[in-house]
Amino acid sequence: MATNITPTEVLAREFLQKAAQLHGSVEPIRILKARAYKIGDASVLIRAASEGNRRYFFGLNYIHAEEVANLDNPFFVFICGSSDRTLIVPAQLLLNNLPNISHDRNGEYKINIDQDLNIVLSGRGNRLDCSTFINSWSLLLNPPKILARARNSVEESLHSVVQGRLLEIGNVRGYHTFCPNKSKKFNGKQLLEIASLPSCPELQFSQYNLLRQIDVLWFREKNQNLIPECAFEVELSTGTWSGVGRMATLIDYANVRLYVISNEQKKYQQVMTAFAEFQSRYRHIDTESIGELYAAELNLRQLRSEIGL
Repeated sequence: MATNITPTEVLAREFLQKAAQLHGSVEPIRILKARAYKIGDASVLIRAASEGNRRYFFGLNYIHAEEVANLDNPFFVFICGSSDRTLIVPAQLLLNNLPNISHDRNGEYKINIDQDLNIVLSGRGNRLDCSTFINSWSLLLNPPKILARARNSVEESLHSVVQGRLLEIGNVRGYHTFCPNKSKKFNGKQLLEIASLPSCPELQFSQYNLLRQIDVLWFREKNQNLIPECAFEVELSTGTWSGVGRMATLIDYANVRLYVISNEQKKYQQVMTAFAEFQSRYRHIDTESIGELYAAELNLRQLRSEIGL
C-alpha cells in the first residue's frame, strides 16, 4: 500500500541520502523526540521547507533544539526548497541568536530564512549572515575533533541535560540545589556552576555516601538548616534499581518527594513491585515532561520580569 510522503519529507530524505553517499554513516538518534541523526561524528537536527515566495519558514522547538545542541558536534540543518539550497549551521551559533527570533509561549521559534539564505532576526533589515554555511558539507563531515575522554554518548548528554534542567527549575523556585556530576555540562556550563550548593549537606537520618550520589537534590532552608525537599534519579541507560535504592536513604524524611526520571514506565513499575512498602513515596516522570516543565518555568520567570510582578 502506497503511503503519502510530504514534500518536506522528500527533501529530508534527499539530504540524508547525500550524507550517506558522502560519509556512509547515518543513524537516527532514537532517544530524542526531534528528527535528529548522527552523521559521522556530527549530531544533526533537520528541518525542511518547501519553496516559498519570499522566505522559507521553519518551526523549531527550543527543548528539542537544546537537547541536540548539548550533543557532541551539533548542527542545525535547514533545507530551503531544494537539497542544493541547504544551510548547515553550528547549533550554538543559532542558539546564541534565538533571543532575536520570535517565539510563542510554548517555546516554538519561528525561523525565517530569506531568498539569500540568511536567517531573519528582529529589527528592520536585520539578518544573520549565513553565506559561509550554505551547503557547507565540509564543515558537517569534518567537525572539530573531540578528545576521547571528553566524548559523550547520546544517553550521557541527555542525562546531563535533564540534570541541568532539574537544577534550573529548583533554582527558579528558590531551593538550594545539589548535583554530584560537577564536570558534566549543560548549555556550556558545568553542572557545578548551576547547582547552588558546592557540596551535599549531611543529614542525620540518611547515609551520606548514598545521599551525595543522588543525581539532583533540592533543599529548603528552615531555622538555618537545610531540609531535603525533593530527590531525582535520571535513568536513561542504567537500570532503575540503583536510583531507587539510592533515594531510599531519604525514606525516614516523610515529606521528601522521590522521583525517577526515565522513558521506561514499564521497567519502573517492575522495580517498584519490589518496594511495595514504599511505593507511594516514589513517582515516575518521563524526560519530555521535565523538558516541558523547564520551558514553562523559564517562560514564567521571563514574564514576571517583563511585567514586574
